[in-house]
Amino acid sequence: MSPQPESTLPQEDLQLYLQRLGYERAPAPTLDSLRELQRRHSHAFVFETINSLLQAPIPIDLPSLRRKLLHDGRGGYCYELNGLFLTLLQQLGFQARGLTGRVLMGGPEDAVTARTHLVALVEIDRERWIADVGFGGMVPTGPLRLDETGEQTTPHEPYRLERRDAGQYLLRAKVGEEWRAMYVFDLAPQEQIDYVVGNWYVSSHPQSPFRGQLFVARTGPGWRKTLNNDSYAVHRLGQPSERRELAGADEVIEVLREQFGLRLPDEAALREAIGRQRAA
Repeated sequence: MSPQPESTLPQEDLQLYLQRLGYERAPAPTLDSLRELQRRHSHAFVFETINSLLQAPIPIDLPSLRRKLLHDGRGGYCYELNGLFLTLLQQLGFQARGLTGRVLMGGPEDAVTARTHLVALVEIDRERWIADVGFGGMVPTGPLRLDETGEQTTPHEPYRLERRDAGQYLLRAKVGEEWRAMYVFDLAPQEQIDYVVGNWYVSSHPQSPFRGQLFVARTGPGWRKTLNNDSYAVHRLGQPSERRELAGADEVIEVLREQFGLRLPDEAALREAIGRQRAA
């Protein structure tokens, strides 16, 4: 028989993960803990698509996730960030499982896109919450009550969930005075193979919006930082965004290191990929 895939974090990695999130010991599986875990995670772990820019493989098995995120000084995208976060929640005693969604941000709301986003459904005291630490520059920094249709506050922008036909939910974020569609999802049970298929599309399909592109995001108290290829921005709540275009690979690499705190892979390959993207 083949060995079963690893499904829990080794104790030393669990402790390292909690330390990265500012915990000396494991928090209890409560709503207050979930709120803190989600807020801290979006600050401590960067959303980044460096491997997509390099057109390198993006494995999402647990050993690969803990090596990249906990030991290599890197971030990741939804299948990586939410994949590891979901493992953490389950190991802390939360009743949590994965869901998949179709991203609508920046496109028409009636589009039928591929299932390429992973989020967590968490049940606490018979109430269901959506927890997401992997939605790039618009990641919700607090859990959202699934059965609440009104505006819900987070440490950053307000969000709301709308019911759609066929058991679907639409997530919106309030950007300025506009409620923008983020993604649509349902509660259908998912298995690891579903994440593998979605991850393959995001990382490898020629029509994937991530392939060959660099998107980076991080949050902090009252701010978001984003990098879209060579456009760097700082967004502060209630203030105009500050943007600047980066002149070349040196500036991009400096921002990745200094503003996002990333430990970078092969710098020569990264410089080449940045140049290739700029020339496209």
